[in-house]
Amino acid sequence: MGRIYGTLIAFLFAWCGNAIAQEKKPKLVVGIVIDQMRQEYLYRFAPNFGEDGFKRLMGEGYMFSNTHINYVPTATGPGHASIYTGTTPAYHGIVSNNWYDRTLKEKVYCVEDKRFHTVGSKTDAGKASPNRLLTTTITDELKLASNFKSKVIALSIKDRASVLPGGHNPNGAFWYDFNTGDFVTSTYYMEALPGWVEKFNKKDLPDKFLKKTWNRLLPKEAYTVSDTHHSKYENGLNANDKFPYDLQKLSEGKRGKDRYGIIPSTPFGNTILTELVFSAVKSEKLGQGKETDFLAVSYSSPDIIGHRYGPRSEEIEDTYVRLDGLISDLLAFLDEHIGKSEYTVFLTADHAATANPEFLKDNKFPGGYFNGKEAKEQINDALSEKFGMGLWVESMDFMQVYLDRALLKREKVNIEEASEAVKEALMANEMVSRAYTGNTVYKADYNEGGIKGFMVRGYMPQRCGDVIFAQKPGYIQWFNKKGTTHGSPYTYDTNIPMLWFGANVPHGSSSKYHPVTDIAATLSIMLQTKFPSGCTGQPIQEILGDDDKD
Repeated sequence: MGRIYGTLIAFLFAWCGNAIAQEKKPKLVVGIVIDQMRQEYLYRFAPNFGEDGFKRLMGEGYMFSNTHINYVPTATGPGHASIYTGTTPAYHGIVSNNWYDRTLKEKVYCVEDKRFHTVGSKTDAGKASPNRLLTTTITDELKLASNFKSKVIALSIKDRASVLPGGHNPNGAFWYDFNTGDFVTSTYYMEALPGWVEKFNKKDLPDKFLKKTWNRLLPKEAYTVSDTHHSKYENGLNANDKFPYDLQKLSEGKRGKDRYGIIPSTPFGNTILTELVFSAVKSEKLGQGKETDFLAVSYSSPDIIGHRYGPRSEEIEDTYVRLDGLISDLLAFLDEHIGKSEYTVFLTADHAATANPEFLKDNKFPGGYFNGKEAKEQINDALSEKFGMGLWVESMDFMQVYLDRALLKREKVNIEEASEAVKEALMANEMVSRAYTGNTVYKADYNEGGIKGFMVRGYMPQRCGDVIFAQKPGYIQWFNKKGTTHGSPYTYDTNIPMLWFGANVPHGSSSKYHPVTDIAATLSIMLQTKFPSGCTGQPIQEILGDDDKD
């Protein structure tokens, strides 16, 4: 009998210990967003990865191979906003990187805010804030849950990739000034740079890297999954569009953006950002307090390089081989400074990318270029024929058509009738796959399937056009026919990685579908915060434990 009681007591202690361990929050959450990363890069480039970077995340953590963006456009601003708010543009309001503002009669940038000024340089690079982000983020909710004791720091090359993850009230959001090579912030956050950022800027790392040459990290023979160099598909940094890239020669005699803008177009942009991460963790003492801290890191250089060279280039493979080494260094750094199993990492992307349409056509695959200017003229001609001569289209960009509502009112043309005419004109274009009126997508169910569902979740009537459309798969609006872009609802733009690693993360993998909006919901449970104010994502049971399986 005593042995039975002893066994029962031991079991209860073990059970309680496990419950307490599961409820223990990490000291630090590190959110890593890699701009323009496809899920397939984890497979295709794996032969050239080491064991302690991406492979460690996959092998010791949890990989979701069927994670997708679930709205359009698939772009940087909406991507970062959706990851951190747990919802889509229909609610958080970042409907694109730029969109047409009917009130201002001009295009606006997602984080631009002229009320504030740059801290850290004399340029306009810091005129930014999260003002256009309409919901809270998981980083906001962590601050609220801890009564503002948790620290939140956001770092990136791009301003929008720092401002949006940082949320509305971070301890700091810093980004790269392409004009000076320094990291800056906005007076929205503070009046002077912290000493550690000033000290970091004084290292002049961009100038030091501009004395280097970007060549393949590995022997050329190792890059077997990339195409042999085809300059016709790529916008190289030099006249030959190929390795090696002598940065000293390329930057010689140049100033401002022409000089410091070179660095983000190379893998050294990732290297410099990683060094800034190390400085932030040590200087801000992240993960050393009683409350969980949050470090949001966004690697922008893969997107800038991807736009130049495309997803099949040696340059993009070399970028990821080098980034794999940086991820390895980062994990080792966190092991040492925070402690193994004391921090949690998630890694994902804001969008992926299409193949270069010229490459697709040359290899007998569907693809091509959508000419937005011609399409706008065709739409206007169709409306003029139906309603009388006039410039009926006020603005058109990135799958959105904005009609001149003042003209419609003066001419007594019903906006729904005009929108239907625009839809018909678009569907007459052989490069267009789907077109819907704004009223149609606004009234549709949020969980609508197919391409229409992507549009529903990306549509906010106050900021979007009167008609929204999508090109056919493989078609992009890109005129120089080199490099690539993104933005569509197709899997080449939507299928992104989602890796979890560290404290409270089991080992495993899943091919179950998850939208990117599930990340913030999962963190809300893990960090014991309330969900972000517009959250539509769901907690990931594979990470948290499936309570329904019994």
